[in-house]
Amino acid sequence: MQFRRQVKAEESVNLTPLIDVVFLLLIFFMVSTTFTKETHLKVDLPEAVGDKQPAAASKIEVVVGPQGGYAINGKSLVNSQVDTLRRAVEELSSGDNSIPFIITGDSKAPYQSVVTVMDLAGQMGFAKLSMTTRMPSDSEDSGEK
Repeated sequence: MQFRRQVKAEESVNLTPLIDVVFLLLIFFMVSTTFTKETHLKVDLPEAVGDKQPAAASKIEVVVGPQGGYAINGKSLVNSQVDTLRRAVEELSSGDNSIPFIITGDSKAPYQSVVTVMDLAGQMGFAKLSMTTRMPSDSEDSGEK
């Protein structure tokens, strides 16, 4: 006697509830996300071509050292406080904020120190703000210290 076997239906996983949960999570994160408005600093970039302009009579160059110390026009400051930096810049500028303000940061300097100088220049109203870099010395390239 031959029995007929019942054909079993294919078993499958129902993904509909999983997709529903994923979309609910997506909607939740989209609704609960907050956006912050970022502030932008206006920086005058150098021109690629043009006539050579006469050099400015004076400039303020702030160098940020590897430990976050400051030097203005080659003279190191006593400490790294913002008030000391502000007073030194005020002395050199004599209230004239059209003087070029140059920020040079060491590659190992804390980023916050560079941002502090940029913020100070913006607060004091300097219009000609530029940033420079220096070529690493040979001892840094070869790993010697």
